[in-house]
Amino acid sequence: MRTLLITGPGGSGRTTVAAATALAAARDGVRTLVLSADRTDTLGAVLGAATGAEPVAVAPDLTAWRPDAAAGFRADLAAFQDRAANVLDLLGAARLDAEELTPLPGAEELALLRALRDAALSERFDLLVVDLPPAPQALALLALPAELRRYLRRLLPPERQAARALRPVLGRLAGVPMPAEWLYETAARWDVELAAVEAVVADPGTAVRLVAEPGP
Repeated sequence: MRTLLITGPGGSGRTTVAAATALAAARDGVRTLVLSADRTDTLGAVLGAATGAEPVAVAPDLTAWRPDAAAGFRADLAAFQDRAANVLDLLGAARLDAEELTPLPGAEELALLRALRDAALSERFDLLVVDLPPAPQALALLALPAELRRYLRRLLPPERQAARALRPVLGRLAGVPMPAEWLYETAARWDVELAAVEAVVADPGTAVRLVAEPGP
């Protein structure tokens, strides 16, 4: 699968170029998915068909997808609350209802990375066109998986993960509680997911197209 990452200055027409690129490929019979993290449906306006949280076919061989960051955030936090139920009860902390939750800053970009990974692993498409944020944010976004993996390794280094079987003993010896098993499992799952995104970005079949405004 080929991946085209479209970025450029704000207002340069990134979304229009992404939509046109995807549509041209689809007309050539290439199974194409175009992704966007834009909160407003600019992509849908350009394509002439509404896009949203689920992939939708907008033309023959062309699918558009605008991942719902809020839904993903709610699902992740709900899962976290379920896994940490004992700790929350011990602290007397009240759980948050899904209706109370709003996505944190950067949630749209994280949802886009997750969708990028899922699309690459699905093998349903021959071409993936990604409508990225403006160039500075796009660079930070593409570097995010490596940064998060580095943080995970700092918080839960491999040598500490290798001692999970000794966690109860180490906790008694150190006099402090050791991280629960689910924390290691979650960190390992995140590391695998982030590595998959890194692999897509670093793949030889991935290219970047920089959209620039005409002018000197």
